[in-house]
Amino acid sequence: MVKTSLKVGQSAPDFCLLDQEGNKTCLEDLRGKWVILYFYPRDNTPGCSLEAKNFSCLRKDFEAENAVIIGVSRDSVESHRRFIEKKELKIKLLADEQASVHKIYDVLHPKHFRGKEVTSAVRTTFLIDPEGEIVRVWDNVKAAEHAEKVLSELKTLKER
Repeated sequence: MVKTSLKVGQSAPDFCLLDQEGNKTCLEDLRGKWVILYFYPRDNTPGCSLEAKNFSCLRKDFEAENAVIIGVSRDSVESHRRFIEKKELKIKLLADEQASVHKIYDVLHPKHFRGKEVTSAVRTTFLIDPEGEIVRVWDNVKAAEHAEKVLSELKTLKER
């Protein structure tokens, strides 16, 4: 199983990327909030659509826990904008076309697709606390019910 090299207890690496509206979003600007940072392969694919829709449906529950949801893929700002409109998503998606943040978070790995080896984003989610520390990592995520698991874990951590 492919895993990121980032570990629980580490400071989450800072970055700035453009969202679907072309606005700059920086991780350090979100200090004081819990951040659900999830990486996914591509806009408008079945698993990625399911994951984004599930996070969108639970957005208000996450907001009630002082948390923000951010999806990151290598798609463009324009692709994200169309994806959000088409699927009626309610979350922020960041464009990492150069894959620089994917590399920092170590979520790009080789996999076999249609008989060829390709480098692709491995579906990975990081839960980052209000001080900017990684408190939970989910590797090789299955899209179904993942958002619910993240919300449950967030609530459990906040109760401690």
